[in-house]
Amino acid sequence: MEMKHSLHLSQTQKLIMTPRLQQALKLLQVPTLELQAMLKQEILQNPLLEEVDEVTEQEDIEREASPEEQNNEEAEDPAEEDPIDWSEYLQDGTLDRTYTPPSESSTEFLEKVPVTRTTLAESLIEQLHFLKLPEESLRIAEFLVGSLDDRGWVVTPMEEIVESLGVPADEIEKVLRVVQALEPAGVGARDLRECLLIQLDARGDRDTLEWRMIHDCFDHLVNRRFPEIARLLKVSVHDVQVASDAIATLNPRPGTSVSAEDPKYVTPDLLVERVDEEYVVMLNDRNVPRLRISSAYESVMASQKKRAESTTEEKETRDYIQGKLASAKWLIQTIEQRRRTMIKVMNCIVREQREFFDRGIAFLRPLTLAAVARQIDMHESTVSRVCSGKYVQTPRGVFELKFFFSSGLATDDGEDVSARTAKDIIKGLIDEEDKTEPLSDQRIAELLHEKGLQIARRTVAKYREQLQILPARLRRRVA
Repeated sequence: MEMKHSLHLSQTQKLIMTPRLQQALKLLQVPTLELQAMLKQEILQNPLLEEVDEVTEQEDIEREASPEEQNNEEAEDPAEEDPIDWSEYLQDGTLDRTYTPPSESSTEFLEKVPVTRTTLAESLIEQLHFLKLPEESLRIAEFLVGSLDDRGWVVTPMEEIVESLGVPADEIEKVLRVVQALEPAGVGARDLRECLLIQLDARGDRDTLEWRMIHDCFDHLVNRRFPEIARLLKVSVHDVQVASDAIATLNPRPGTSVSAEDPKYVTPDLLVERVDEEYVVMLNDRNVPRLRISSAYESVMASQKKRAESTTEEKETRDYIQGKLASAKWLIQTIEQRRRTMIKVMNCIVREQREFFDRGIAFLRPLTLAAVARQIDMHESTVSRVCSGKYVQTPRGVFELKFFFSSGLATDDGEDVSARTAKDIIKGLIDEEDKTEPLSDQRIAELLHEKGLQIARRTVAKYREQLQILPARLRRRVA
C-alpha cells in the first residue's frame, strides 16, 4: 500500500484579547466616576500625559493665533541647539516637578479633616463605657455586641454564648437586657417579635393594643388574620387594623440605622435634553480629565531626531519615551472612541424610545441589546458594556440605561408592549383598587386582557412579586 503526504493551508480569523484590547473594553464599561479616577492614575504613571485645563487651552489657542510667535518658531534651527542632557528631563520616568506648598495665609491652604462614620458596634461599645459596668459584665456585653448581625440582632445561639464565655445563662440574660436598652431601640433582639417589643417598650407603649398584638398574637399578626386577633383580644377589627398600621412604622432592622458606609449617590454618565422638538444627547464628562501629550517631551523628541549621533543611554531613554508616547496616544484615542460609542448607543435608545420621552413610561417599547447593536453596527457585547452600570439624566428623571431594555408582550392589535409597561399598569391597578376587596392575580389578568394585554395569572404574580407587592389576602383592609 502506497502512502501519500499532502500539505493543506487554511486561513482562520479570531479575536485575540491583547492587553490594550482588554483595557479598551474596561474603559468602555466603567462609569464616569471610575473613569475619572483611572485617568488621574494614568497621568501619574505616564509622564507624557498631562491634563488640559481651560486656562492652558486658552493660552494654546492664543499662541497659535499669534503670527509673531509662529515666525519665531519657524526661524529657530533645532540643529543649532545645545546637546540635550536627557538625564535632566527624565528622572525615574517622570519630569522633575518641584512642589511649593502655599503659604498658611493663603485662602487655598485649608486643612483637610477626614470624615469618619461610626459603625453599629463602635456606637454600642461607646454607650456601654458610659454605663460604667463591672468588668465581667462589660466583657459579656462586648461579646454580645460582637454577635450582632447587620440588622442588630443577636444571631449566636445562647448555648454557644454560654459555652464561649463560661458564664451562667441567667447572667448573660441580665447583661443582654442592658444591651437591648441601648440606642437604636431594638438592637440585641433575638427575633423579629422581640425586636418590635423592645421598640414599643422604649417608647413607653407596653400596655397598648400594639404591644398585646405582638406579644400574644404574633403569628396571627404576621398572617394578617385580623378577625381572629379581634376575637382573642376582645376588640374591634377596625382597632386591630389601626394598631397594625402603627406596628408597620417600627423598624425591623434597627442596626441599619447606624452604618459606616458612605451614602451612595448616582451620577449620570449621559444627559438627554429637549431642544425645541428634538432630544440632544451629551456626555456628563465635565470632571473627566482632558488629556494631551506633554509639550515638554514633544520638544525633546523633536530635537533628538535632528541629532545624528546619540549615546547608548540616550537611545534607551528615547525608546522608553517612545513607548510611553505610543501608550499615551492610544489612551487618548480610546477615550475618544468611548465617547463616540456611548453617544451613538444613547442616540439609538432615544430614537427607539421617543414615545417614552414624549409621553411617559406607559409608552415604553420593547427593546433588546441585539436590536440596538444591529442598528448601530456594533457587537451586542459592546452595547452591553456601554449600558452596564451607567445612568442617564432625562427630562423624565434619572434612569439606568438598562431601564430602556425589556422583553415584549403581545397585544390584541398586534403591537408589542414592554414588560416594564405591563408592570406599571399592574401597579396602577393595585394602587386604585378597593382596599377592602383587593384584586386577585386572576382578576388583574382579566383586567389586562380587557386592555388588550395577553398575560397569564402566573406572569401577573411574578410581576407583582418583582414590584414587592403583597398578595390580595395580605393587602385586605377592614372598612
